[in-house]
Parts: sequence; C-alpha cells; structure tokens
Amino acid sequence: MSKKWVGSKILLAAAYVVVPLCAQQTTNNAMAGFSDQELQAFSVLHPIDAHTHVYAYAPGYLGLLRKLHMHTLDIMVVSNNGHPERIDLANESHDVFNLVGKSDHQVFACTTFDAYKFKDPDFAKIAIAGLNQAFADGAIAAKEWKNIGMEIKDSKGNYVLPDNPALKPIYRDIAARHKTLIMHIADPNTAWEPPNPNAPDQSYFIEHPEWYMYKIPGSPSKEQILDARDHVLRYNPDLKVVGAHLGSMEADFKHLTNDLDKYPNFAVDLTARMPYIMKMPRADAIAFLTKYQDRIIYGTDETLYPDADPQKFIRGAENTYARDWRFLSTDAKFTFRGIDTQGLALPQSILRKIYHDNAVRWYPGIQ
Repeated sequence: MSKKWVGSKILLAAAYVVVPLCAQQTTNNAMAGFSDQELQAFSVLHPIDAHTHVYAYAPGYLGLLRKLHMHTLDIMVVSNNGHPERIDLANESHDVFNLVGKSDHQVFACTTFDAYKFKDPDFAKIAIAGLNQAFADGAIAAKEWKNIGMEIKDSKGNYVLPDNPALKPIYRDIAARHKTLIMHIADPNTAWEPPNPNAPDQSYFIEHPEWYMYKIPGSPSKEQILDARDHVLRYNPDLKVVGAHLGSMEADFKHLTNDLDKYPNFAVDLTARMPYIMKMPRADAIAFLTKYQDRIIYGTDETLYPDADPQKFIRGAENTYARDWRFLSTDAKFTFRGIDTQGLALPQSILRKIYHDNAVRWYPGIQ
C-alpha cells in the first residue's frame, strides 16, 4: 500500500473521529426493518439499488419500493448452473420487462448476452443484435457474467477470458450506444484457495462446486481473469464499466484502488460485499469510501424467482436495506454474520452519491 494512500486514510479518518455524525449506540437489531425515523432519512435520498435480480411481478415488492422512494436496476443473467429461470434469456427478458412495464418507472432493465453461444460463428453478431433490441425496448445497461473466465471454453478447449478478440465488437457496440457494461468477472478469492471452514464464502462453493476453481484442473487463476478485465478497461476507454461486487477485488483493496486510479471509465458496486467493508478497520473503510465517493454505487443482489415466496423476499429485502443504511449512515455497533462492526456515520453528501447520484451518472436513464 502506498504511503500516499496510507496518509490519505489517516487524514480522512481523523476528520470523522473529531466530528461524529450521531451519538454512538449499540444495537442487536441488525436484521430489523426501518424505524420511522430511519425510513424518513433513507427515503429522502431517493435511493437506487443498482443491482437486483427480480424475475417476477409482485405487487408487494413495488409497494416496498414506493415506501422507500427507491428505484432499482433489474439485471439479467444467463446461467446453466442454478435456477431454470436463468437458462433461457428470452424468458428471463420477458419477465424482467414485464416487471419494468408494471413498475411505473421504479424498475429499470439491464440486459445481457448468451455467452454459451460463443462457439457459434456468428456469436458477436447475434449478441449485438440481441443487446440492441433490448436497448430499443428500454434496457439502460448490459451485463457480462463470470462464466466468461470461469466456465465458457472455445472450440480448442481454452477458457474464454474477458479480453478475447471475439468480445471486442460487443464492447465497441455497447460503448457506441452510450450504455454501461456491468462486469461480474471472477469470484472471491475463496474460489481459488484450499478448503477453509473459516472463509466467509466457503459455504457458497460447497453448494456450487462448479465454481470452485481450486478443484478444477486447468482453470485460469483469478489474477489472469482480472488482468484480462483490466485489458478491456485499458483498450476501451469510451466504455463505461461498473465492476460488480467491488470488482471482485473485495479482499485486495490495493488492486481495487489502483484500478480506480488508473481507469476513469471504471466504477464498482457494493453488491453482496458489504461484509468485506464491515471487516475493514473503521478508519480505513471511511477513508476508502470518502476518497472514491464518486465511484461507489449501492447494490444488494436481492433476487426473486417466479417460484419463490414474495412476502419472505420483501421482508428480507427491507431488512437488508435497513442494515446497510445503519452501517453506512450511523455509528451504531452491531454483529452481522459473526462480524463485530461499527457504523461509518458517513456524511449526507457521500451517502447521497453512493445511494443515488453515482447510479444516475453511471447508468444514464435511471432516476
């Protein structure tokens, strides 16, 4: 870590220690929904959850968004590993646009392309045509998923990395249409490490061994995949890219800050990686979010499939929003997933950027 970065952390942290935003409190209610006071403070920001996967129309969900004064970005993903909803892009697209159309401009669509068609001679042409149709239908962004780098192979059996030449026309077309590309490239370090019961993500890879690269012979390293992603950033300076899940650099803030410093076309979202921020020394977390306050976008990964219980989903979603809000906006102490943490009490100006302004900037068209 550079001396300049360490110095900035100390100076920024000191500013927050001297003037806390609220009286310190301890709460065991980390999983509870909003109080009336919290809801008022949260909703006034007109928050945006810029990373959801909601594939069903549920009136109660739209009611929650109205209650929170929230807008969301609903992201499509094509996957052969997991829920059947994600196998068929046409079906998934129909479900997302159905929700968007019934949401009264509360939900916005992010489309994708089917990377499993990579071996098709017309792969790029087909992908571009599908993306452009979705953009014409109202999608405001596109998604590239981790199966690029971690699953898809070419006709010779080689893993397809994000900088594969076949993907270049797709990147150019997205940039030419002034859309943003969300890149969920790679996974947490746990995917490449020996089994460790104390790893925060170990249970996921036990349940999804197809992504446990440590046990897949010949699979690329995480460094190779992220280097290929960085090549895309370098050679496509006109392409706006949002790295999902802290750019999959949640355990390597040196790499993350280097990329943010090096590539002005790159931002990251907090989606499903808030525990990594909670585990940081509080002063370091405050310094990071302060220095990069224009490049951090709020998101949750909240997911609803057509066969799920919508009421359970709605309760869980509100609890997630309330917990994240307490962590970012207050100095309350609480425990979450075995992590003892204290809220960051970020100032209103930074909260507004993380929850609203940055999403509007990086995803033109969202409100």
